[in-house]
Amino acid sequence: MAAPKKGRGSTGGQGKPGRALALILIAMVALTGGMFLSGHTTPRLGIDLAGGTSITLKAKSQPGKPDAINETNMNTAVSIIERRVNGLGVSEAEVQTQGPSNIIVNIPKGTNSKQAREQVGTTAQLYFRPVLTVTGGTPTPEGSASPSASGSGKPSATPSAKASDPETASDSKTTPSASATTQGRAVTGALKEDATPSASASGGSETPAASGTPDPATAALEKKFTALDCTDAAARAKAGDGVKPEDPTVACSSEGDAKYLLGPAEVSGTDVDDAKAQFDQQRGIWLVSMEFTDKGSKKFQTITKKLSSQQSPQNQFAISLDGEVVSAPQVNEALSGSAEISGSFTQQSAEDLANVLSYGALPLSFSEDTVTTVTAALGGEQLEAGLIAGAIGLGLVVIYLVAYYRGLALIALLSLLASGILTYTIMALLGPAIGFALNLPAVCGAIVAIGITADSFIVYFERIRDEIREGRTLRPAVERAWPRARRTILVSDFVSFLAAAVLFLVTVGKVQGFAFTLGLTTLLDVVVVFLFTKPVMTLMARTKFFASGHPWSGLDPKRLGAKPPLRRSRRVSARTDHPKEA
Repeated sequence: MAAPKKGRGSTGGQGKPGRALALILIAMVALTGGMFLSGHTTPRLGIDLAGGTSITLKAKSQPGKPDAINETNMNTAVSIIERRVNGLGVSEAEVQTQGPSNIIVNIPKGTNSKQAREQVGTTAQLYFRPVLTVTGGTPTPEGSASPSASGSGKPSATPSAKASDPETASDSKTTPSASATTQGRAVTGALKEDATPSASASGGSETPAASGTPDPATAALEKKFTALDCTDAAARAKAGDGVKPEDPTVACSSEGDAKYLLGPAEVSGTDVDDAKAQFDQQRGIWLVSMEFTDKGSKKFQTITKKLSSQQSPQNQFAISLDGEVVSAPQVNEALSGSAEISGSFTQQSAEDLANVLSYGALPLSFSEDTVTTVTAALGGEQLEAGLIAGAIGLGLVVIYLVAYYRGLALIALLSLLASGILTYTIMALLGPAIGFALNLPAVCGAIVAIGITADSFIVYFERIRDEIREGRTLRPAVERAWPRARRTILVSDFVSFLAAAVLFLVTVGKVQGFAFTLGLTTLLDVVVVFLFTKPVMTLMARTKFFASGHPWSGLDPKRLGAKPPLRRSRRVSARTDHPKEA
């Protein structure tokens, strides 16, 4: 009976190593092509290499509010800080959370670090202001909006937009109007049976004065509103600089497609107790519900009572965050205690607005934990030093491989080259994809990875040499050594990757760059060993130079002290005939 044939997989793919090589070569070509097509041919450099300022902010909560520091609030703070930094005209700034209570702000060179520190370190200011006038985001023609003096000495305005819903108004320079998708929403809710405070004078609810000469402050505000260009990011960020809550101001929408003349703040963000996005099953729409504190409820009832009796757009109140209008809903009735903002919300836009409102109510502030400023020259010196250290380490590895493994060093160098190409292209593509920046610790991680990759080659080569010492020829030695070497390599790389993952999760700041690079290169080591080193070794074993055990191949049986070739021996059974006893 014929013995069953062994499966092709038992030899480790000895017959078709070209498939694995083709796969990894296709991946290398695709990554290289993607790198050149994207225009990002070099990895993005971190602050410590490119130069700039790195600020680590630590979140703090007031006593009695330990739950304020959570993932949602931290992400909201990141978006607010990112908008502040971008308002300074900074490009490619990085703002991201690190750990449960830290935010890292990396600002590239060329930015006023002092101004940036003042912007990112302060708590966001959230206010509810009545809308006096709303127009398009471009500069307003003279005479289309004229704040005038009222009896209270505060400015009022005649709206230039005729449409009651700014979303439907056209956006033109001759007839400016708001077209922001976040505008024109309605505020509704149930009025509580508590006492209704009497309405106080406010610039947001008074009718324009029939006559009178505007005071200098009003004239300056009118001029500022007329000239404001909300399509300019820098002008949009500076529109409300230095304005006190009790003073009227000008502001832009977050998108820059509308600008507002706003009255004094009637309600602040600290008056909001809670806000959340909800889906109304009956109407099939997303809305944002707000709950106010007792003090905030009375304030909100006062302003909504006054606004509900006004015509558009003076029946709107603007939710202003850091001087930008994130929403400007219309008021349909007097409200207190709770309210709902409804309109053209998607789930994402409703959650974003709810986060903004909630952030204004949170007792959450930040303190500077560390501030690191690196000049471009110093960063270049650090990068040069890191590259020199890497070159020295690689050179020592090459010298060791050539001296000890001779011809096998060629396979190791080709594998290191393949690993280097994969690592470089992936790092270059990860910059624009996820914001990965190559900092000095990350360079150190790449240098350490050279040793990890070389260790995998050494494990495999030693297993092959052990098989040759046992008397086997090269081709079977290559295949028999692979399963044993594979297990050792996988265990070693798993431990290295696990250490990198733990380090990435428990550390903050630049050390994460080291952990990320170490984990990435460890994964690539597995890919290279399986799809490149092993197939190339299989092909080399078929060449005369390696198969014959040339003295410079690194696989010379005599030099390795090989035993005589193993040969099968038949067991000879001798049958002994015992003489019968007489």
